Amino acid sequence: MSIMEHAYYASFGYQVTSFYAISSRFGTPEDLKELIDTAHGLGIRVLLDVVHSHASKNVNDGLNQFDGTDYCYFHSGGKGNHDQWDSRLFNYGNYETLRFLLSNLKFYLQEYKFDGFRFDGVTSMLICRLHDVS
Repeated sequence: MSIMEHAYYASFGYQVTSFYAISSRFGTPEDLKELIDTAHGLGIRVLLDVVHSHASKNVNDGLNQFDGTDYCYFHSGGKGNHDQWDSRLFNYGNYETLRFLLSNLKFYLQEYKFDGFRFDGVTSMLICRLHDVS
């Protein structure tokens, strides 16, 4: 289950609206840091479930149309929509998109001391990238 902030509760956290915020549904950032420190003290490694394959299509509380366009971080038009997930698809061919997503990973490693990541929707990420190349 993803712990990043999300508006749509039924998505179980997989329609992220704020990539740098821990959902308050799970406690405070300090609570999460304490949980990870405790796990590390017990010799347990902690992975973050990351949703970098897509994001919430919400306009008011997410990245969608962040700069007034539909292509700041996502593919434009229909290519940028994942109809089955009702969300937006990142454009990995865009330097700013890659910089944003990689900075997001670095943030969680440095700030919370996660040991690694589990990436959700990798198949969707690969298919998007293959379409970019062809």
